[in-house]
Amino acid sequence: MTIKIGDTIIEYDKNFRFFLTTKLRNPHYLPEVSTKVTLLNFMITYEGLTDQLLAIVVAKENPELEIKKEELVLENARTKNKLAETENSILTVLKDSKDILGDASAIEILGAASVLTIEIEKKQEISKVVEAEIDEQRLGYKPIALRTAGLFFCI
Repeated sequence: MTIKIGDTIIEYDKNFRFFLTTKLRNPHYLPEVSTKVTLLNFMITYEGLTDQLLAIVVAKENPELEIKKEELVLENARTKNKLAETENSILTVLKDSKDILGDASAIEILGAASVLTIEIEKKQEISKVVEAEIDEQRLGYKPIALRTAGLFFCI
């Protein structure tokens, strides 16, 4: 068996291991290289890897729980966006209106924004409770994620 490095062909030994390191954050390798090697990213933190592994383990062992968690995260992001949009509309009305008390449309927009803000805050409170319940159930899988992350960093 042989291997070609540059222009030179040398004999290949099954015990041979070749390691490359780089300080680049996201190096790009040709597809021919990527399919023949194992790439390890050591830039990840222990906590970040533990969270990723926990999500993988929960998705394998209890998929509906992980789906609920993902939906909850997406819903929280949507409500935060709505809240930001509401705040922006309030600021726009306040900026553009010369006489807020006399402007019926401004009062209507502020009233609707107030109702929407209250609804969003209620949803966020409910989602915090649900998220705490889901996280409590996920804690049963945490030792697996911690052990696996530890093994990764030992390697």
